[in-house]
Amino acid sequence: MALSRTVARLPVDPGPAAWDEILGPGRTYPQADGRFSTDWLVIGGGFAGLTAAKRLLELRGGDKIVLLEAAKIASGPAGRNSGFMIDLPHELGADGYAASQEVDRKQITLNRHAQAFVRSCFDQYEMPAEAVRSIGRINGAVNARGEAHNADYAHHLDTLGEPFEALSSGDMKQITGSAYYKSGLFLPGAVMLQPALYIRSLADGIATKEKAPVQIFENSPAISFEQQKDSWLVHTPSARIAAKNIILAVNGHAESFGFFKDRLMHVFTYASMTEPLSDEQSRRLGGEENWGITPSDPMGSTIRRHDGYGGNRLVIRNRWTYNPSMTTSDRQIDAFGRDQDKAFQRRFPMLADVKMAYRWSGRLCLSRNSSPAFGEVAPSLYSACCQNGLGTAKGTLSGIGAVELATRSNSEIVTDLLSYAPPQKLPPQPVATIGANLLLKWREFKAGREI
Repeated sequence: MALSRTVARLPVDPGPAAWDEILGPGRTYPQADGRFSTDWLVIGGGFAGLTAAKRLLELRGGDKIVLLEAAKIASGPAGRNSGFMIDLPHELGADGYAASQEVDRKQITLNRHAQAFVRSCFDQYEMPAEAVRSIGRINGAVNARGEAHNADYAHHLDTLGEPFEALSSGDMKQITGSAYYKSGLFLPGAVMLQPALYIRSLADGIATKEKAPVQIFENSPAISFEQQKDSWLVHTPSARIAAKNIILAVNGHAESFGFFKDRLMHVFTYASMTEPLSDEQSRRLGGEENWGITPSDPMGSTIRRHDGYGGNRLVIRNRWTYNPSMTTSDRQIDAFGRDQDKAFQRRFPMLADVKMAYRWSGRLCLSRNSSPAFGEVAPSLYSACCQNGLGTAKGTLSGIGAVELATRSNSEIVTDLLSYAPPQKLPPQPVATIGANLLLKWREFKAGREI
């Protein structure tokens, strides 16, 4: 029987996509309209979807390629990302970041493949310098528990033969201006993105700088799809599109399309971005103008300082909620924003006069066993979903992998992504929601001043 489904939910992203907002107006793309056909239809305009479209240009450049974005390019989760493209083990679903040596070595290789892909796009499309900065990151420790996490992580990195530099509290203050951190690990392999600028630039590149460009449509959510004899018919509010192949790059919304039901955890995290620092505030803070701190405890606060379009700003991200409805509320954003203000003041008491200009939430998709939602889920329909909280690297990899699977290209990425067990089934409701939120609260409690 031919598959026919209505998409259960459309994306809802409360709060502004601050990284996109500070760039000001950019290129716009039309809304899909009328009836037309395509060889390839990519659904989703984030890291996975745009990467998939770019990889299709490389492998199937003579084919017609269309990309649908439900809202505006860079206004969804990709423009809400904190911009850390991490090469090293970074398992958000566990108490610590590392796994076994064999697993971690393979993941490092693949993550660096994703970084190389991003750098090649950066070079080819002549993106602004701040879109992709290879400046590394710091794993910061605030308390004894955090220092113990970092000591374990450093030992694991030593075993893997990966470089790092131990930072004292004085080093941390010299870099960040903050005396809050007891110590840190500088990890040189991370790439720091201005995520919205990278996403905008990648979209612009594939849509305007190729011989046979990708057609991008904004504000064009897929609302239903049905299997036909030799193609798929996809409906948007104003268009009917016949597609020979579909790449589904919608992360947790794979479940809205009827795939991986009751197997994906929809988690939100929350962030605030300051107004631009004045010259006087920057002098008061001291430190360097561009850096990023991931917390030694996965539940702690991620902090960035970024200088570029929109001025020199600080970003703080923390707090987690499990929301199977795939949306959150302005009330939660405001409540967690107050927590972020306190965390900000603990770190930067010299910036008491600095106000937050933006507050927002961002959707993540996790699975219980950290497996991706990847593969051919129906004939000629390929899923590149569930990035397990690491959308920059794993979204890029899944976009590449889905295309290489669809085009029958043998690759290490495809082999790896297909090697995972399917995402594990979740407990029934309301047990799943109660249990997940209790676990998040317990882990946040254990993180203590790392938040």
